Amino acid sequence: MKFSLHSLLLIVLLMGVHTFLFSQEESIDTLNGKKITIVRPSYRYIGEKDFNESMNKQPNFGMYKDNYFITGIPLAGKINKHTADAKFQISIKQRLMKNILPYNTYLMLTYTQKSFWNIYEKSSPFIDLNYNPGIAIIRPILHDNKFKGIILFSLEHESNGKDSTASRDWNFVTLSGSVFFNEQITIQPKLWIGLPGKENKDLFDYRGYGSLTVAYRSRNDHMGFSATLNPSAKFLNTQFEVSFRASKKSNQFLFIQWFNGYGESLMDYNQHVSMFRVGICLKPFMKSVF
Repeated sequence: MKFSLHSLLLIVLLMGVHTFLFSQEESIDTLNGKKITIVRPSYRYIGEKDFNESMNKQPNFGMYKDNYFITGIPLAGKINKHTADAKFQISIKQRLMKNILPYNTYLMLTYTQKSFWNIYEKSSPFIDLNYNPGIAIIRPILHDNKFKGIILFSLEHESNGKDSTASRDWNFVTLSGSVFFNEQITIQPKLWIGLPGKENKDLFDYRGYGSLTVAYRSRNDHMGFSATLNPSAKFLNTQFEVSFRASKKSNQFLFIQWFNGYGESLMDYNQHVSMFRVGICLKPFMKSVF
């Protein structure tokens, strides 16, 4: 199954229209007792002092990005025990200092690991393990007592832990932001630059230099979806995710992910893949980071 660039852009446009039309609706009572629905952005009203106190009450150790275990099949090519696989991600953060740094910033140690596992083959080998430690400075965006998002600057390393011709690695810096369009929608631009390893010198041709994510989470936190666009010299890499929590008592989300493009894993960064996977996801407090 093949999808054109126009089809991908149409999907993103439809998702954006849906979130704009439905996620900002708010019902209010008028003087005559009738309810009307208005559309307007909303933010979390909080001062700088209150925000810092809220941050200090949060656990110093916790989830950073989504943590998930999913399995699925390719949407292009044959489906068999060699092409179907499992993928899981573990992502954590640790606040290194309790004190607030200059310019109202926070220092975090981050670690994310993505694993690609051929669980349907006889010996169930791991095809690739991508290790991604980093250190990040995070600054909240506060304006007129409104919490409008965060700015994040990080120094990172990513590698697959192999040697010789199978080695894949790069060291890089990222500058990203998470801007709250309203309480449900976040827009997350991200830029990176760095030094690829010897065996993957053309990594930027496939992963590009940045991405843009639009993410939505409902007010009751029962469902959400995101669309990530990652342009490169070779392709417009895309990743779409949908999550659904069946009940308020559940801590897990049913999770669907579709990746189409290059660079999903370091080992096969220059090989095009289109994978559809389903599984379980644990999400961090407030908003996911992409």
